[in-house]
Amino acid sequence: MARCCATWRVPTTKRRRETRTRKIQKARSALESPWSCEAEGVLEAWKTNREKGLDSDEAKRRRKTFGANELPPEPKDPLWKLFLDEFDDLLVRILLAAAAVDTVLAYSEGENSYTEPIVILLILFLNAGIGVYQKQKAEDALEALQTLQTTTARVVRDGELVSKLPATELVPGDVVRLTVGERVPADCRLVELDTAIMVVEQSALTGESEGVEKDVKPVEEDADITAKECMLFASTAVVKGSGTVVVTATGMKTEIGNIQAAISRAGREEVVTPLQESLNQFGTVLAQGIGVICLLVWLINYKYYLIFQDGGVSIHLDNAIYYFKVAIALAVAAIPEGLPAVITTSLALGTGRMAQKNAIIRNLPSVETLGCTNVICSDKTGTLTTNQMSASRIYVLENTNSLKKIGVTGSSYDPTDGAVLLEPSEMVHLLNLRALAGVANSCNEARIEYKNGRFRAIGTPTEAALKILAEKIGAPGTDLQQEREKSKEGSPSELVACSFLSSKLRRRAILEFDRDRKSMSVLCEGVLPGLFMSNDGGVITPILNETREDTGPLGEADQSGGTLDAPWSHYLLAKGAPDELVARCSRALLPDGNVVPLTDALREEISKALVDMSADGLRNIALAVRVDGLEDFVGYDGSQEHPASSKLMNQENYATIESDMIFLGIVGIKDPPRVEVAAAVKDCQNAGIRLFVITGDNKLTAESICRSIDVFGPTENLDRKSIVGRDFMNLNEKERLEFVSGSGSRVFSRAEPVHKQEIVKLLQKSGNVVAMTGDGVNDAPALKMADIGVAMGISGTEVAKGAADMVLADDNFSTIVAAVAEGRGIYQNMQSFIRYLISSNIGEVLGIFITSGLGMPSMFSPVQLLWVNLVTDGPPATALSFNPAEPGLMKLKPRRRSDSFVNKETLARYLTVGGYMGIACAFVFVGWYVWPDNPLFVSGLQHDGHDTVTFYEITNWAKCSSSISTDGRWADFAGGQYVDATGKLYDFTGSSACNYLEDGRAKASTLALSVLVCSELFNSFNALSERSSILSVKPWSNKWLLASVLGALGLHVSILYIPPLTRVFGTVPLSGHEWVTVLALSAPILLVEEAMKFIVRRKD
Repeated sequence: MARCCATWRVPTTKRRRETRTRKIQKARSALESPWSCEAEGVLEAWKTNREKGLDSDEAKRRRKTFGANELPPEPKDPLWKLFLDEFDDLLVRILLAAAAVDTVLAYSEGENSYTEPIVILLILFLNAGIGVYQKQKAEDALEALQTLQTTTARVVRDGELVSKLPATELVPGDVVRLTVGERVPADCRLVELDTAIMVVEQSALTGESEGVEKDVKPVEEDADITAKECMLFASTAVVKGSGTVVVTATGMKTEIGNIQAAISRAGREEVVTPLQESLNQFGTVLAQGIGVICLLVWLINYKYYLIFQDGGVSIHLDNAIYYFKVAIALAVAAIPEGLPAVITTSLALGTGRMAQKNAIIRNLPSVETLGCTNVICSDKTGTLTTNQMSASRIYVLENTNSLKKIGVTGSSYDPTDGAVLLEPSEMVHLLNLRALAGVANSCNEARIEYKNGRFRAIGTPTEAALKILAEKIGAPGTDLQQEREKSKEGSPSELVACSFLSSKLRRRAILEFDRDRKSMSVLCEGVLPGLFMSNDGGVITPILNETREDTGPLGEADQSGGTLDAPWSHYLLAKGAPDELVARCSRALLPDGNVVPLTDALREEISKALVDMSADGLRNIALAVRVDGLEDFVGYDGSQEHPASSKLMNQENYATIESDMIFLGIVGIKDPPRVEVAAAVKDCQNAGIRLFVITGDNKLTAESICRSIDVFGPTENLDRKSIVGRDFMNLNEKERLEFVSGSGSRVFSRAEPVHKQEIVKLLQKSGNVVAMTGDGVNDAPALKMADIGVAMGISGTEVAKGAADMVLADDNFSTIVAAVAEGRGIYQNMQSFIRYLISSNIGEVLGIFITSGLGMPSMFSPVQLLWVNLVTDGPPATALSFNPAEPGLMKLKPRRRSDSFVNKETLARYLTVGGYMGIACAFVFVGWYVWPDNPLFVSGLQHDGHDTVTFYEITNWAKCSSSISTDGRWADFAGGQYVDATGKLYDFTGSSACNYLEDGRAKASTLALSVLVCSELFNSFNALSERSSILSVKPWSNKWLLASVLGALGLHVSILYIPPLTRVFGTVPLSGHEWVTVLALSAPILLVEEAMKFIVRRKD
């Protein structure tokens, strides 16, 4: 017996263990995937119930476990860190090192002047301050995200309904009541519907243009977000119906929390813009070149500071320090200190121009990034389309054998935008169309609101579209135009025709939509235009007879609609899915008001019309009316005592009530493309830019819209160009990469946020420069990740705007094309002023390299070079930002991300132009000492009466009066004198004779500096065009450049003639003869660049 019991208990224990395991797995599934479990299972898993909810103590415990229902702000870097980050640049670090060394040398030598390091540091600090300001201004995306969160919620706690519980206090397991107009406070599982249907607007999260019907039934565990019909997500809005939900996720665990996390990751993984990439590459090459040149200059002059004597080596410290200073001067000369400021100014100017074109730039480098964008990933809803559902086609009976197709124009909720494509006189006599307008208006719960100069829908977009259609059809018999004009002056939101139609019908009951019968209807009494008319005797008679003669002629009284008191004027107005609604119709209304049987032939014609509209991606709505068999509902006022109450309370009766109806017509509705989008798409294609349409809508609708705006041809095969987001993610990475690669556009339907990010990532991996447009919360991570994020300013959420680099103030896709053109023009101008600045810097470096390499005194001081690079070079370089774009710029292919500012051709131009500048500066510097009467100086340099020296003396100046002078050539050196343009005498004779070659070089240095400045100013006119001659692109074509050249020349003259400035910069005033020489040596730079342009044109 014991053995028997034992053998009996073993399987029992095993079954219990298996049962317990199944329960645990079921509970875990309900917690982790609530959409895949029955509502009761979810409630049980969270240990709550729909009547009592959680008790307060349990809610407090869960609050400690799960935290507050809010999105925490992203931690920000302190200002000091942002400031230090601005110095994380190779060229900036070189300048900092130069300033530090200069300071140490000035201190060690007991000098009191720290001008050079102070100037360098001031410039660097100013640029850093500007950078910090831009960053602080731009980072507001995550804060904006929190504005979408609900503030309060109606929650069941301790068996009572708390009407205004702060949404931050919600915890998983809370039971929440939701109704029309409320935002969903957290991610929730629908438990119970209080109405026949609940519709939630979640386009900002999923991109779907239509509201989503919710149901309590579970779905597959691996369903995507758009298929989770039993789930309501945080920050979406209920637009129809009401129900009870249980909270399943709060805070960062919600879908919107996942989006914030994605934004944060995208921010941390933010890609370098093509401009920054080019500048970084350019800076690295420049820094390497600077290092080599500086070291080379210091080493080749070793004989002046290394003394080889008696088999040993000693160092002449003063000379070693001097040549170290020369190396620092070379570093300062080589680095275009003004380049960051000029680029920032150029981008800011471009930003201003774009703002005038309704493109608001939040991140300066994005201006230039647009110029090399070769892929635009665009959301469909609200970007390519208006996100305002509109009727575009109507089918009504034309006769007993066929349907009449009627077009409707318009793309917004503005009733004056578009019209029904019929003559008014024809519309009056289409009684079935007039009846359809009455049903569209009254079997409708939406309303149109006019706010801040725009019309917007309150309610579902489909019903709003029907409302606007009714207004466009109008109410014959009213002076609509006159009434509408009055409405514009007073209340533009008033729909005159709809108001008239509504005044003729009184709604008594609503038979709400449900999934089974796929329709909704309203019981009304009154007068429905088109179905009833009054004859001359004023007696109202239904137009339901077999012949027109019985009803009398149609007169003015017909259009008044009769009165609301007619005892027989009861209707059931219905709309719904055509396949279901048409099946419950037995008759149809003809244009003349006669009612005829709905034959099989007519049903076939209706089916053909539905196929026609579905092929164009339209959403089809059928409208019908029932006028007889409604006696039971006469006098119904909503009271339970009325005999009809029991029928109306039971939804199973609705299909029976909606039977034996009269078919009125079918309306095709769509989210229409923006009028200007097709032209903008063509411009993008001409510019070599691919368009990727990424939407949450279904595949057929997405393809239809793409064809309508010429993204694809009418008959183009889309097998390799159109894909559902989920199918795309099921491909392996190689297949996904192949799909996005190649030429032509692509369309992705039913896309989720993660799909958009993957697409952007793959495109960037392939070397593309990606712009992502969007307006919803779901777009924010991809906007942040893309090279340039473009948000819609009007329809866009604050989240999208905050994550974007550019905001379109007019929501106009064509504005992107204008911005791309502006970006290309800005890059072209950047090339111009970089070519101008770098060739100028090469001239400075080469001049110093020549003189120092030959053993001459330093031709320029670091302060002089800083002045040239920042003050005299800066204004012309900035003015080049105003150069007009060259013709045909938008017909060129986008430049590649890998393209750098400097290639072999541009380097050759830099070296040629800069080489001439450097040689001219060195020539005038040496010439003043050695050959003042050289004919190349035109007017000559001997007019100041200075003493000349030999070439040996100027190239071996460091040996003068030094311990390493052993050849005896300096014994008779007497120095020299000269006078400046003001008559001041500079005497370097006697004991200070050797200073004639060092401190006395001020005149020669001033001449060289003036040649350098004037050459650069002439060279700025060369930069007006990369290819065109200065004879065709006149200097005055850019008035800003002309003014800046004159201003820069004036600034240079000021440091030559104003005493305090002459002391700071080590300059002396020049005479008229000397200015002639300066101009004679500077002007040929125009000819040098003209020769280079000629070579470029010949090569092309």
